[in-house]
Amino acid sequence: MPQYRRKKLNLGVKKQFQVWLLVRVLGVVLITSLISAAVLYFYARQEIADSFFQAHIKIRRVSDLLLPVIMAGSLVSLFSGMALALFLPQKIAGPVFRIEMELKRILKGDLTTVISLRHEDILQDLAGQININTDDQRQKVQDLKNRQIAIAKLAADNDMARLLPLLQEQKEKLDTFQV
Repeated sequence: MPQYRRKKLNLGVKKQFQVWLLVRVLGVVLITSLISAAVLYFYARQEIADSFFQAHIKIRRVSDLLLPVIMAGSLVSLFSGMALALFLPQKIAGPVFRIEMELKRILKGDLTTVISLRHEDILQDLAGQININTDDQRQKVQDLKNRQIAIAKLAADNDMARLLPLLQEQKEKLDTFQV
């Protein structure tokens, strides 16, 4: 069993994905902040001179005056957070679902499976690496099948002189797999 060492946090892994995610999250935060600031500015610019003398009796705390501003800012943040939570995972969940479905086919033994995602999908690199690995495994299995056919033919012909080295090669190929 391999020993795993704790690695330092590597923020350079998949910079393209990190930048993509960061831009979207910061974009929503920035838009939310701007809208909240606009709402606060709108409420702060209203003139209160005429109604001040009537309102000072009803308003006991500053929080009573700022309550509409706080509620409006909270609603803007809530709706933008909901939009982010609804739409951002879709950009990741769709490709992940597609990769999962294709990996199930590979697990069933279909090594001809090729994972193809849309060009703009963020998980293109992962799908490409899985395709490379599957192709490599397919070639190894095909090589083993070809050797097995040759072994069966030599066994049927009772050609032990050529059969034993081929069996040894087959064993060496199988030993490259860790199970």
